[in-house]
Amino acid sequence: MAIHKIFRRSLSAEKRSTEVPKAHLAVYVGESEKKRFVIPLSYLNDPLFQELLCQTEEEFGFHHPMGGLTIPCSEDLFIDLTSHLSKT
Repeated sequence: MAIHKIFRRSLSAEKRSTEVPKAHLAVYVGESEKKRFVIPLSYLNDPLFQELLCQTEEEFGFHHPMGGLTIPCSEDLFIDLTSHLSKT
């Protein structure tokens, strides 16, 4: 029975990690290895974020191989941008 409890906990943790809260969007960021971030939808209105989306459109068009929005920038740049946006 203990194995069943561990397995059930593992599955529920996995489910939580793929869920996206209401008014948020999952994006994949990175130049080679992609990391998943969950961001507020309000970021989409910011001019800096919109510029990043334009670059994304130029590189990927509307085909995103990760199944979600893929943003081709460094993780550090993305974290700097979202940190700035969270303060405004």
